[in-house]
Amino acid sequence: MTYLDHNATTPVRPEVLDAMLPWLRDGFGNPSSVYALGQRARAAVELARERAAALVGAADASEIVFTSGGSESDGLAVGGAAWQAHDETKGRRRKVVTTRVEHDAIRLLGSQLRRRGFEVAEAGCGPDGIVRADELASLVDDATSVVSMMLANNETGALQPVAQAAAAARAKGALAHADAVQAAGKAPIDVRALGADLLSLSGHKINAAKGVGALFVRRGVRLSPLITGHQERNRRGGTENVAGIVGFGVACELAARELSSAAAHALALRRRLEAGILAVPGSRLNGHPEKRLPNTVHASFEGLDGHHLVVALDLEGICVSSGPACSSGISTPSHVLTAMGVEPALASGSIRVSVGWGTTDADADRLLAVLPQAVAKLRAAGVPA
Repeated sequence: MTYLDHNATTPVRPEVLDAMLPWLRDGFGNPSSVYALGQRARAAVELARERAAALVGAADASEIVFTSGGSESDGLAVGGAAWQAHDETKGRRRKVVTTRVEHDAIRLLGSQLRRRGFEVAEAGCGPDGIVRADELASLVDDATSVVSMMLANNETGALQPVAQAAAAARAKGALAHADAVQAAGKAPIDVRALGADLLSLSGHKINAAKGVGALFVRRGVRLSPLITGHQERNRRGGTENVAGIVGFGVACELAARELSSAAAHALALRRRLEAGILAVPGSRLNGHPEKRLPNTVHASFEGLDGHHLVVALDLEGICVSSGPACSSGISTPSHVLTAMGVEPALASGSIRVSVGWGTTDADADRLLAVLPQAVAKLRAAGVPA
């Protein structure tokens, strides 16, 4: 198998698995228990909290809240901030500002908030997939509770102007949330430089297990919890997933330590892939040519359906995607490409290739050897786009 879909999920690294296993065997204590078995688990959770805090430049480990993953972190950040501000201001702050290229965790939450009487305003982007910071700033007003923007787009990899969005939020007394789920481990993250009050992370995007993530919550920020309980300093109830959290902490440490070398390797692979893809007739790349993640290639092919191409490549043992994994099987054009102004027919013929830990030159060459033939066969067969 040639795996080239690291933006969807990543393999668990051996170091992460090795760190988790003791907590799935003998270290099964509840971290809230006062006896030694529980306190050993508590110490392991707190070490992981320190490692996650270090990855994002948090001032204190207590600013990290463990969650079940990126979607929950996004929900707690935006939903929790919106409800908290609404209650504290007796409904005066009932507006959320975000963008048209966000992950569905934010977009669908926005739909829920609208149904509950909140205003949700979305800024657009340019053809390069980068949000127009001035347009977003114009949407932020005294009724805004939180501004939410992803640090890097999960489809095109486009890097977004989070610092400008945070400045616009601060100017109106609103909170700033950064969705760093896709950026973690691929681009530097510093919550202080970004000006973020809240920042989301997910374990399975950085070679940890699925079902664990974190939310940075700047000290002093109050959120209405989605899951009530005394754990995580009353911010997120539920007994902590000790094994998952321990593995996540190790993955954070590895991501921070290897960031420079991993990014350089990914960029070299990306350029190799881009050159080969552009050699295929009727192909084009989507997204800003430079201001994006080093590991992500998003391409469209004239006259094709991206899902059909994904299946054709899968039959050759190659894993890529035709969009975000959470919408696999949906044949409508991506909302990200639509926001960028890509023609529907071309948008439907798109695939995303993303490299990561373990990807080799041979993997890239394997795709480039098979792709032209797969595209040609689909076009020759007249498979409808």
